[in-house]
Amino acid sequence: MASINYDKMSVKELTDNIARAQKALNAAKDRERSELKQKIASLAENAGFSVGELFGARGRGGKSVAVKYMNPDNRSETWTGRGRKPNWLVAKLSKGAKINDFAV
Repeated sequence: MASINYDKMSVKELTDNIARAQKALNAAKDRERSELKQKIASLAENAGFSVGELFGARGRGGKSVAVKYMNPDNRSETWTGRGRKPNWLVAKLSKGAKINDFAV
């Protein structure tokens, strides 16, 4: 990878680079968080537990909500149908897909 000389960049170029780097960092964190959640869920399942049993369920009444939609390109990305639509679903819907295409 070529080294970048930040000393010769304008304020706009530096600001643009910071914004791109922050976006890439957030995407990497989201990806790694999702992968880690999947690994933990798999380990728990192999041991005969649910993640909720090990760490306690979140939300009202301690009941977990069933997954209703799943990203076919990355099965660890899911949505219960509650709250804000995840970015992967918004992107696919904007390309003409129907929400029922992702139903579990």
